[in-house]
Amino acid sequence: MPTLNEIRSTFLNFFEENDHQIVESSPLVPRNDPTLMFTNAGMVQFKNLFTGVEHRDYKRAATSQKCVRAGGKHNDLDNVGYTARHHTFFEMLGNFSFGDYFKEQAIPFAWDLLTKEFGLNKDKLLVTIYHTDDEAAEIWKKYAGLSDDRIIRIATDDNFWSMGATGPCGPCTEIFYDHGPEIWGGPPGSPEEDGDRFIEIWNLVFMQYEQFEDGTRQDLPNQSIDTGMGLERIGALLQGKHDNYDTDLMRALIEASAHITSQDPDGPGNVHHRVIADHLRSTSFLIADGVMPSNEGRGYVLRRIMRRAMRHAHLLGAKDPVMHQLVPNLVAQMGQAFPELGRAQPLIEETLKLEETKFKQTLDRGLRLLDDELDKLQDGAALPGEAAFKLYDTYGFPLDLTQDALREKGREVDVSGFESAMAEQKAKARAAWSGSGEAADAAIWFDIAEDEAKGTTDFLGYDTEVAEGQILALVKDGAEVDKAAKGDAVQIVLNQTPFYAEAGGQVGDTGTLKTDGGTARITDTKKVAGVFIHFATIEDGEIAPGQAAQLEVDHARRTAIRANHSATHLLHEALRHALGDHVAQRGSLNAQDRLRFDFSHSKALTAEELEQVQTEVNDYIRQNAPVETRIMAPDDARDLGAQALFGEKYGDEVRVVSMGLQDGSGKGLDGRTYSIELCGGTHVRQTGDIGVFVAVADQASSAGVRRIEALTGQAAFDYLSDQAHRVEALAGELKTKPDDVVDRVKALMDERKALANEVAQLRRELAMAGGAGQGDSPEAKEIGGVKFLAQVLSGVSGKDLPALIDEHKTRLGSGAVLLIADAGGKAAVAAGVTDDLTDKVSAVDLVKAAVPELGGKGGGGRPDMAQGGGRDAGNAEAAIKAAEAVLEG
Repeated sequence: MPTLNEIRSTFLNFFEENDHQIVESSPLVPRNDPTLMFTNAGMVQFKNLFTGVEHRDYKRAATSQKCVRAGGKHNDLDNVGYTARHHTFFEMLGNFSFGDYFKEQAIPFAWDLLTKEFGLNKDKLLVTIYHTDDEAAEIWKKYAGLSDDRIIRIATDDNFWSMGATGPCGPCTEIFYDHGPEIWGGPPGSPEEDGDRFIEIWNLVFMQYEQFEDGTRQDLPNQSIDTGMGLERIGALLQGKHDNYDTDLMRALIEASAHITSQDPDGPGNVHHRVIADHLRSTSFLIADGVMPSNEGRGYVLRRIMRRAMRHAHLLGAKDPVMHQLVPNLVAQMGQAFPELGRAQPLIEETLKLEETKFKQTLDRGLRLLDDELDKLQDGAALPGEAAFKLYDTYGFPLDLTQDALREKGREVDVSGFESAMAEQKAKARAAWSGSGEAADAAIWFDIAEDEAKGTTDFLGYDTEVAEGQILALVKDGAEVDKAAKGDAVQIVLNQTPFYAEAGGQVGDTGTLKTDGGTARITDTKKVAGVFIHFATIEDGEIAPGQAAQLEVDHARRTAIRANHSATHLLHEALRHALGDHVAQRGSLNAQDRLRFDFSHSKALTAEELEQVQTEVNDYIRQNAPVETRIMAPDDARDLGAQALFGEKYGDEVRVVSMGLQDGSGKGLDGRTYSIELCGGTHVRQTGDIGVFVAVADQASSAGVRRIEALTGQAAFDYLSDQAHRVEALAGELKTKPDDVVDRVKALMDERKALANEVAQLRRELAMAGGAGQGDSPEAKEIGGVKFLAQVLSGVSGKDLPALIDEHKTRLGSGAVLLIADAGGKAAVAAGVTDDLTDKVSAVDLVKAAVPELGGKGGGGRPDMAQGGGRDAGNAEAAIKAAEAVLEG
């Protein structure tokens, strides 16, 4: 019985032997399609190839693409764990042709793989085609020998694919497996097609036409193939299973869940194990590709998946976080095919543990609220929308998590009521995902890149800041122009440039461009589709395509940027040393005036940790070691210990930047290199060129992500110089030497504290004596059989009142005391009752009677001591009268 890993390898090897390029799975966060939240099909990374916007050096490809469907249009979350074939994470096996072969080869490839390589019984296979696709029908008959009754014509869009209302489209052919008459269900297109007898295992899309707005179609000049076969589904078939969760990989994760929760994998909690196994995969892969839990966008969907899995772990009786303990099992199963899992393992484990710890703090309370609400309802009644909204708003339970909890109780949620409550209370809606990837108007840059007379830009800036280039194109207001004059704002495309285009956190270069006819100021540089876009303002004369141009980067600015970028590499490694291997870069800014570095870590750095990091970075700066750059294969770079950005797309060759030397336990071939990272940015030649590193801030960037801001070089020197001037000025004010400022300030603070205590004591003594504006020495009078002493005080703070109350109670021996402090018109009130009278009189009642007269609300404390306050001390006498009324009964 082949394992899922073996099935994946067989698929990829088959197509590699048939001249296909094996392409690594793209990240789950799409880089080229802003309409998608997650990659949900194998063709996503090839979209620009199918539309002709982009070309690569191969025309045939095969992949095992990791996919997530848990949000938006493609959302299988509710069904996961309860059905045999729904997942949030799955692998899509696919083979692709970009204007190379078409139906006449795609169908034989599929048939040979299924029947020869996988050994499926030909008699168990049948296919569907679009009802007018006679060409596909003939190929199935001729090559596979299928009879007409095993080629089912479907007249609906189920067998016709389109990229949108216009653009590439074409018919599909789907391959089904017949599990036999002992299982209920009918063939596709029949009334019983929803049964499980006939299961689709592979879909072949023939991109044959281009559709226009008027509904007409014409043949594409380059017809293409896009196929998709779920690894889990074909794996279940080849392993003789009828349930994807019974395959070897999923079964291993289910048994790991059962072991860690001490529950039977096939017992009453089997659904819980299935949910945990599925969600472990999706959450781990999303984190590995750079998604972190949050309250919006992708991070919100990730958090929903996490919490759903954690609730099912809770239902299995898990008292402590368990999800993070399952990660090693997942890495053991899938780490070889997807090495990013292993590289991100520490981060995945820490993120899962942190989220589950936080969620457990609210889960019990939320579920209790749910049970309380259900107790109020009749059997089988739906949960009111208001209650579901309270769970969401107060405890962070998404609606689908509440629905999942109720499913097991045979109940539903009043969804319309939930939505009404959401609107009425103006609760924050789920943030609409804004997309990612290249700019929406990037088509013009792809056009320029594909133009043989123009093409992409060669970057010369690693070795020089001054160069000559030829102007290939001028773009103004989104269109190409044949010239630009003084005052025009344009984008300039050159055949080669020393200007670095913004990428990897490093800002784009600025500088000057000069031709024989004019001069332009370059204000920024960006890159799309390999084209460097120089944003410019024409300062003098005219420039035009075809002209030669002298190019010069702003040297001082580039020097400062280089120092900051190199410092982030040292900072990254120092953070890993100080905090642990879970630290991974989550974003950066390398500008001319500062650097900003975001990294995965769940809590603020201590002063000692920040000092350790800063000291270590400066140690390696002073080392003045060479900064070396090598070009190598990504796998070779990682073998040397190079750090890479999760989810970043790397080509066949990468730039590897190494800096710093240490004695053993390091990286590189000799194990002595301090920092090695994959990086396309510009860097200093020696670490000493950074000058000095000063961390000026550590703060939260987002959930599970910290941000350090720092300065280097002249900016750091200026900052330290300003700090020194401030200390000197402070020393002058304190009339001491700069070295003694801390001791002098501490002495002044101690003196101030002692004086404050002395003043407070004098105020209390003065108040007790009734002097200095406090009125006559207070005398107690008997009310309702209780000695009662009341006094209005000036110059006494509310915090002084309890001590005064205690002294008066001691003098009275037995009785009640009410003191009102007048602080600038506002009032503080305190009452006290001796212990022998607390069963008869409560200080709380005295305060609550007095407070409203003072313009306040509430007040409280103990029977023997209570406090309150108000806005108006002018009504003190009325407040005393109100307290006396309490004593009179």
